[in-house]
Amino acid sequence: MTATPPRVRLRPAEELGLAAGHWRVDPALSRASFAARVVGQPVRGCLPLTGEVLIGEPIKESTAQLAARSSAISTGSAALDRLLAGPVFLDAGAFPEIIFRSDLLVWVSAGWRAVGRLQIKNAEHELACQLELYQGDPTPAGQPRLVIASEWVIDSRWITSQWIPGLSRRVVITGSFCLKP
Repeated sequence: MTATPPRVRLRPAEELGLAAGHWRVDPALSRASFAARVVGQPVRGCLPLTGEVLIGEPIKESTAQLAARSSAISTGSAALDRLLAGPVFLDAGAFPEIIFRSDLLVWVSAGWRAVGRLQIKNAEHELACQLELYQGDPTPAGQPRLVIASEWVIDSRWITSQWIPGLSRRVVITGSFCLKP
């Protein structure tokens, strides 16, 4: 069981409690969840996240690389998982990972934004996403944790080139990942 992080958005001038340097994404506490509509019905699922973040000085020079294994998709339905991981959608056999690499981290009046590239099925797409940063519960050893929540909206044509009746063009992905030293 994981604790829900407090909803206090960290601003650039506030202390994050993280030292500059490399931080790993804790796969036990990190995932990307998605929602789309197919034939008018909602389809929801998730993928575990791994990766690393380089906290820079200043913070705007920070970078991240997140990866999700395509074959690890989970919707609660084994048949739907096989379909989504199969050649019509993610094609996990040929493209085992979905990768996001950030190029820029910036604070705007509406909050943090990351700009980068999302690689799906060997094609890169420019992507901007909204981020919210929270202090997470410390590790059992007392080390700080930072929880980053993100939201991305991608085009379903990035996932499949086949026409699927009733598949919405917008796929909303929300990510939550926890950094550890």
